[in-house]
Amino acid sequence: MDASARLSAWLKDHPQNISKVVDIDTDTDRLLKLELTSANKELSIDILDNTDRFCAWVNQKLADNNCRYGIGGYMELRTIYDNRTQFDTTGEERRNLHLGVDIWGDAGTPVYAPLAGTIHSFQDNDNFGDYGPTIILTHNLGGLTLYSLYGHLSRANLVGLTVGQQIESGQQIANLGEVHENGNWAPHLHFQLMLDMEGKAGDYFGACRKSEKDKYLQNIPDPSILLQFPDGLVI
Repeated sequence: MDASARLSAWLKDHPQNISKVVDIDTDTDRLLKLELTSANKELSIDILDNTDRFCAWVNQKLADNNCRYGIGGYMELRTIYDNRTQFDTTGEERRNLHLGVDIWGDAGTPVYAPLAGTIHSFQDNDNFGDYGPTIILTHNLGGLTLYSLYGHLSRANLVGLTVGQQIESGQQIANLGEVHENGNWAPHLHFQLMLDMEGKAGDYFGACRKSEKDKYLQNIPDPSILLQFPDGLVI
């Protein structure tokens, strides 16, 4: 049974334990699917290599479609990482298969814990193209340990945190960070789930090599299982 199936089995029996990750009004909000693969011909090298132009592209797509948020990315093969050095493996296969879900929105947008848990770790991954401020939570789901990662946050969100701190389901834990503090990205949340942190703290790969997909499917559940957006919400 892969990671997604194990998580899905628990969530099916415990729907009352699940809360939101961002504020969604299911009557008025729609989530725009943003594709960041080579198949998206709108994304020229000129846009991908320039943070300001990429931000403008994201904002224009959301405005044109009257959407507060964009979403996408789980197991998506991304060209956007080609100019980000931390995804380069020095002549070997690049890490460009995205392991989380991105939720694009305005800087300052509140971020919530979808499950009760504790703070596993946190740190500012302050490199160009990295997560920036990052929080990782631990959740005990009836004997199944799940970790949730929140990347590209505001630096202010790390102040006063302690490892082991209790977090309630639905509690606000962060905000989307500005470009200058979030790893130099258009404001968004990188939301990722792991069954095993593999000894890491404050960080975990957000992308892997395409050849490693089967391996990571055993450890990285599909976040949409937990996000549980209603049919028709994603356009």
